[in-house]
Amino acid sequence: MSPTITAFKASPDRGRGLARDMRVRWALEEVGLPYDVRLVTFAEMKAPAHLTRHPFGQIPTYEDGDLALFESGAIVLHIAERHAGLLPAGADARARAITWVFAALGTVEPPILDLQVARILEHDKPWAEARLPLVEDRIRVRLRQLSDRLGDADWLDGGFSAGDLMMASVLLRLGASGLLAEHPNLAAYVARAEARPAYQRAFAAQLAVFVAASGG
Repeated sequence: MSPTITAFKASPDRGRGLARDMRVRWALEEVGLPYDVRLVTFAEMKAPAHLTRHPFGQIPTYEDGDLALFESGAIVLHIAERHAGLLPAGADARARAITWVFAALGTVEPPILDLQVARILEHDKPWAEARLPLVEDRIRVRLRQLSDRLGDADWLDGGFSAGDLMMASVLLRLGASGLLAEHPNLAAYVARAEARPAYQRAFAAQLAVFVAASGG
């Protein structure tokens, strides 16, 4: 039986591949594992049935038999640990790849999410204009550090791994901010990730949901 993931029935990202189910879709495509999708509305996400799967009423979730998981990073790691293709065979290289998963979610993503909050939810606050440059500067620090570490390599540590999947997913959130373009090696890194056939399949699947929901 194929695992089942949950995703937005009408995603606020308008099919741009930014909703967190995209990370899980991408991981499943990378390892060649078929999956089913349960689409949920915002109201259904707060209903008891979904809260048994995700106590915070969000997406994605992952169900495989008696196993139910939430949090995109945990789900991607679960997939990577049980199916070849997203983690190296060697113990040390494997540990480093997992480290990059945590770095993407715990170090690089938080200031990027702050930027989205500042621009979308706080833009009309009296202090918004003063806060925005501070948020952007925190992102620039992380991007500079990541750029220095990546250098001219294709991926963060040897071959493509779950760490790259999560890092590229996080960096994609910078969108049209222009911040990523300040580091050509990072822009090229994200472009390489987007060019992967597994990413393209996952993106097309998520976009199809938005198109159907919008009547396109």
